[in-house]
Amino acid sequence: MALNGREDKPKVYIVGAGLAGLSAAVALVERGASVELIEAAPQAGGRCRSYFDSQLQQTIDNGNHLVLSGNRATMAYLAAIGASDRLAGPEEARFAFCDVASSEHWTIAPSEGPLAWWIFSKTRRVPGTHARDYAKLAPLLLSNLGRRIDEIVACEGLLWERLMRPFLLAALNTEPAEASAELASAVIRETLARGGRAYRPRIATPTLAAAFVEPAIATLERRSAKIRLGERVRAIAFDGGRASSLDLGGGQIALGADDRIILAVPPWAATSLVPGIAAPDSYRAIVNAHYRAEAGAGAAPMVGVIGGTAEWVFAFPDRISVTVSAADGIVDRDRDELARTLWRDVAAVYGLPAELPPWQIVKEKRATFAATPEQAARRAGAATRWTNLFLAGDWTATGLPATIEGAIRSGHKAAELIRTQW
Repeated sequence: MALNGREDKPKVYIVGAGLAGLSAAVALVERGASVELIEAAPQAGGRCRSYFDSQLQQTIDNGNHLVLSGNRATMAYLAAIGASDRLAGPEEARFAFCDVASSEHWTIAPSEGPLAWWIFSKTRRVPGTHARDYAKLAPLLLSNLGRRIDEIVACEGLLWERLMRPFLLAALNTEPAEASAELASAVIRETLARGGRAYRPRIATPTLAAAFVEPAIATLERRSAKIRLGERVRAIAFDGGRASSLDLGGGQIALGADDRIILAVPPWAATSLVPGIAAPDSYRAIVNAHYRAEAGAGAAPMVGVIGGTAEWVFAFPDRISVTVSAADGIVDRDRDELARTLWRDVAAVYGLPAELPPWQIVKEKRATFAATPEQAARRAGAATRWTNLFLAGDWTATGLPATIEGAIRSGHKAAELIRTQW
């Protein structure tokens, strides 16, 4: 039974409507391609999603996904879907920190351009550090293929604990000392090494879905893309050197000679559908806490937490959210215990009462692949040995860690490979 009527125009079937799949779909419809998007979940967005939480009685994001002003693929994607105005952040790169043990607060204020004169200013750099400490990080500007970060630089000292570890932990979602120096170097070369204008923090507003997902769906619908939510691809059939059909359980989609597939699903789903592809198989957790509380007038919208359980705290107009990266050590803790532990850090950061406000805990046990050299080596490229099948996702070989920027780049790459075939 064929679920689709054949058309004269070749079609691209995109399996998975996370940001990799959405970015591929948007790029293809811009070039006039016929696109059909198939998503197993009842909503698009993948891990980049928002929902109304009945416990908080407000709409929250599943997690706090920070992007930076220099994320070129992300900015191009938002421009394509008409959502460039849905990111909020400071005009200059400024990063507030709080040591919850000592109650010390400080702000990092990098210079805008690549000449890092800010490290010579006591009021702009990490308190207690010296310019020579920053020079010792220079090896991280190299490619460092196959090496761990702790093989490249000393993972200790004030600069490490108060800036580099929090920054790299957020980017890699893996304890930095054991993480891939190659991936860390890629992030640093695209952000820190280019100056503050390349890493001004940007947060989706009012929600992740409003910024990244809903405008993309609207764009696809305007371009006559077909969107199928709540339908799972259960198997892919192969015939010789190409994929021949998709099995959705209730029927088959037969692929025409010029049709293409982009498989934009998590790595464990990709390996179950496609024989013999390489993919990471070790993951790291993220824990997010959301509180129905206000940080107060003049509160920093984002604060890095030193010496606590929380890693980053985000203040929104109607809530305060906490992110803990590489959270495998706490992800299985009791939810109430987590809420109370993380609130203590929030209260210390913003000077709020100790009484616990209404809360919600969101756990992602397989949030990203473990960004170690061994797992990075398992990442597959966009092309496969089947001529009409391509891969996308933040776990593929984007050159970046598992980030929004990496996911969107992977979608663009798969779309470009298809474009060059037609």
